[in-house]
Amino acid sequence: MHRTLAAAVIMVGVYASTDAQGQQYPSRPIRIVVPFAPGGAVDIVARMLSLRLGESLQQNVVVDNRAGAGGTIGTDIVAKARADGHTLLVGSMGVAVNAVLYPKLPYDTLKDLAPITTLAEQPNIIVAHPSVPVKSVRDLIALAKVKPGQISYGSGGVGSNSHFATVLFLMMANVDMLHVPYKGLGPAIGELVGGQVQMAVSNVSTALPHVKSGRLRLLAVTTMKRFPLFPDTPTVSESGVPGYESSGWYALWTPAGTPRAIVAKLNARVTEILRSMPMKEQLAAQGLEPIPTTPEAFEKQLRVEIEKWGKVVKATGAKPE
Repeated sequence: MHRTLAAAVIMVGVYASTDAQGQQYPSRPIRIVVPFAPGGAVDIVARMLSLRLGESLQQNVVVDNRAGAGGTIGTDIVAKARADGHTLLVGSMGVAVNAVLYPKLPYDTLKDLAPITTLAEQPNIIVAHPSVPVKSVRDLIALAKVKPGQISYGSGGVGSNSHFATVLFLMMANVDMLHVPYKGLGPAIGELVGGQVQMAVSNVSTALPHVKSGRLRLLAVTTMKRFPLFPDTPTVSESGVPGYESSGWYALWTPAGTPRAIVAKLNARVTEILRSMPMKEQLAAQGLEPIPTTPEAFEKQLRVEIEKWGKVVKATGAKPE
């Protein structure tokens, strides 16, 4: 009886301490690590979130871009940070891909990172430099078959959404192109605009300004149905690659071991932000849709994604570059 009572007292103390931590949080500025260079969709989503999260928590929230190694450098920083909720990670499906792409990571994706919530998702688009003599996906495939391995495509790095979305396209179209990886999709699209590479599969938000200005040519959208922002643009599936579909998602993590009260507080505040009309409108302008969820549901989704992309890595033989 004495042991049971002692255990109960300890548990009450633990929960009281956890609640107190949640109430006192945050006690200093929060850092959101983005594992890619500025300008890409992950960076855009992080900066949208940081402004409103800072207002909600009444604390400074700063974005820290730590690009390199396909996003693993920035992710490792968060995985090894103090587990107190003051260092967060805004990442993409690349976090799941890297778990199976890299033979050895300096962190364990499922054990060292605590999921908070998914943030948003958006389709991809296929874009080409205006100098490339193609006006459709069919034209692009035909050119690639005439010049196997000579057409270059940029990506946000090995294992990034843009990379694997392109790999899937090449597999299904049965063509070969030259991969040129960058430290983030922002730099890749910048190089595409400059003509250093010839095409890319990009998320909408990163390439949209260049499509509107005419500096990039929009060939197709990657959803199964036409995208509302581009109602006259065909899908890849209806442009000679039936069944092709790809999209990107973005999410929020904190180091594993962060008190549950802090994770719950962050989940509640971020969910409230994502459901607000101003945030919905800002995301929609970038072709993004908010998809908040619970930490538990996000963890299950992450495990499914790791298994899914593991099969793609195995089928393609993709390796870190």
